[in-house]
Amino acid sequence: MLLISCPWCGPREEIEFHYGGQAHVAYPAGPLELDDATWAEYLFVRNNTKGPFAERWVHSAGCRRWFNVVRDTVTSEILAVYRAGEPRPAVAS
Repeated sequence: MLLISCPWCGPREEIEFHYGGQAHVAYPAGPLELDDATWAEYLFVRNNTKGPFAERWVHSAGCRRWFNVVRDTVTSEILAVYRAGEPRPAVAS
């Protein structure tokens, strides 16, 4: 089980959180002008990175706030935790 450190509540067990997908996915500019293929790519296509990967998590059994985690997808080691809206910190890969 992962031990995730919520930026507001501190370290908690993984069971208190829910995964929210890839972090830093920009909402498309001019959404009314997009065709179906472009919308589908925005909604469903994500990176499948081996190594450090920025993810969104919500502390659903605690403060209910969203935040970002950089996690190594090979080892599941959490390399960084930071609040939503903050830039991704540099981490050693």
